[in-house]
Amino acid sequence: MTQRALIGSCLLAVALAGCGGGSSGSAPPPPPPVTGLSAADAARLLEQASFGPTPSEVTRVAALGLKGYLDEQIATAPTGYGGFSYVPHTAPASCKYDPTAPTGAASLCARDNYSLFQVQRQFYQNALAGPDQLRQRVAFALSQILVTSGVEIYEAYGMAAYQNLLLRDALGNYRQLIEDVTLSPVMGHYLDMAANDKANAALGTSPNENYAREVMQLFSIGVNQLNADGTLKLDANGAAIPTYDQDVIEGMASVFTGWTYPARPGAASVWTNPINFEGTMVSFPAHHDAGSKLLPNGITAPAGQTPEQDLKLALDTVFNHPNVGPFIGKQLIQHLVTSNPSPAYVARVAAVFADNGQGVRGDLAAVVRAILSDVEARGDTPSSAAAGHLREPALFITGVLRGLGAQSDGVFLVSQSASMGQPIFTPPTVFNYYPPSYQLPGTTTLAPEFFIHDAATALARANFLQALVYGGGAAPDPTVTGSSGTGLDLTPLTAAATDAHAMVDLVATRLLHGSLSTTAHATIETALGALDAADTLDQARAAAYLVASSPQYQVER
Repeated sequence: MTQRALIGSCLLAVALAGCGGGSSGSAPPPPPPVTGLSAADAARLLEQASFGPTPSEVTRVAALGLKGYLDEQIATAPTGYGGFSYVPHTAPASCKYDPTAPTGAASLCARDNYSLFQVQRQFYQNALAGPDQLRQRVAFALSQILVTSGVEIYEAYGMAAYQNLLLRDALGNYRQLIEDVTLSPVMGHYLDMAANDKANAALGTSPNENYAREVMQLFSIGVNQLNADGTLKLDANGAAIPTYDQDVIEGMASVFTGWTYPARPGAASVWTNPINFEGTMVSFPAHHDAGSKLLPNGITAPAGQTPEQDLKLALDTVFNHPNVGPFIGKQLIQHLVTSNPSPAYVARVAAVFADNGQGVRGDLAAVVRAILSDVEARGDTPSSAAAGHLREPALFITGVLRGLGAQSDGVFLVSQSASMGQPIFTPPTVFNYYPPSYQLPGTTTLAPEFFIHDAATALARANFLQALVYGGGAAPDPTVTGSSGTGLDLTPLTAAATDAHAMVDLVATRLLHGSLSTTAHATIETALGALDAADTLDQARAAAYLVASSPQYQVER
């Protein structure tokens, strides 16, 4: 049997061993709160709060303890995206990509300024090596809730500015975050609030409703009223109760009139300023609807208010809506810990959103601390058979690289995550790459990331591992300044493992905090036993490939 066929048959066996359901009967009660961290739980914490464990970080975090690690990370300043500067929305002729021409100054200018390539590359550099792992991870989750996209925002400096905003506010207060997002010219361009004019009866125009809808539907309160535990409130007939109607949408659309892009330095500010993604949008009262406006929860904005007054009242109204804690809290749990949090887990997090213990609402640092400290997140292994989530492509990539000690300049990784269905910062719509309510077909199990997991993207994951483990990664890109390529050195594995059993143990500890099932362990060990025992590098490659491509690694638990 060839090595490829051997590995293929082993993968099938591991899949069968790793995909079985939990035992029948009622689920055991949740474990008590954890005060310390074992090595396994420290690795689990790093899977949830960073872009993947490394052996040295597992040791360090186990010594720091849960509180010590979270305190450290919350206090760490953002790394940020740097090196970008303003470019006009329309690229000059000297900065355009021509697919029929050789690579040159024009095409590189277009790639580096009018695509997200350099921002995406920095994302992976920050994810792999940034000291602010928790902030980076939360900001990445927020970028998939408060969505903008390279589908519309193709200027690198613009997307870098928006991601820096999320990094800055990721562990601050949600009220400040929602205001900063609302006044971001990037969001203003993406969801049409920039240059949104008041109604004009003579022209038959009315305010654009796009941002008004999404700030409620996706960024704060959702479409239906929720209980504190995230379950639906129902009326006397058992039907869901909407949080707003078309009148509220129209009222909110009028709130968000009279704002446009900031002027460029030295230029006069006019209605409407040219597209500029640096700074904060500016108001023009003459283009703002000064009438009264219906807001959520039956609140009315009085007539005669300024754009700033209307905006403050509207954002205060949605921020103080009881839905926000369970609606946003549940999605953060899904991104960080598990796709299927219990209602009790959601309620505990929502309670912290409502009050951080010091009378402050919307404290994201406290919310994240509650998510990661909860009994449903901590412990060597999860207590529920439904716990965990499919590793989305970016986290799959970074988890493998950090766990195996690989290095990358991000170039290779940009195309790899795109082939797996997740082009970084370029979701296809405002609804992200996948909806948080997506269920595994034929079940009621929430599994958002499976929305983009199909035969093609599953094969792309395997091809990535093949290129990394057996192909050595990728050479430096001569068109990227300072490019170092992507590489993986498996020497530490070959030096530490004395036999096939020890090799599988070592890889499973690095990638799966030792949770590889006995059956899967034996299956992979058998595959390694069929290889040349003297070729320790081949043994290490096979172990790394088989563990990382196994269902037990694909689904983080």
